[in-house]
Amino acid sequence: MAADNDHKRVHFLSPEDLVERADALAEIMGTDRTDVINEALQEFLDERTDDEDFQQRVAEAYYDGRIDHDLVEALVGAERARTFELLKADLESDPLDVPEPDESVDIYDGETAEVDPTE
Repeated sequence: MAADNDHKRVHFLSPEDLVERADALAEIMGTDRTDVINEALQEFLDERTDDEDFQQRVAEAYYDGRIDHDLVEALVGAERARTFELLKADLESDPLDVPEPDESVDIYDGETAEVDPTE
């Protein structure tokens, strides 16, 4: 187990039968309720990491500024977080300052080749 400063105390209400099942599992496994709950939560979060819908929700929350990069990385991994970071930077950047094409200019400037798709 990690040092105490790596833990955060959490209090929550849970249905009594769920707590009883966790206690029974802990007894059978020779551990305690906290370990059972932590393992279950870890498995739940790991499953979500691979879910495309979840990743889309994380991306939207990141782009909207509701969560920061560190949390994105914790939720979907470093590689995917980096992709989100690059996409966010692209979304926030100014579009290229390129003038519209001049319609009076013939970009083909002469003959063009035609391709027969049946050949």
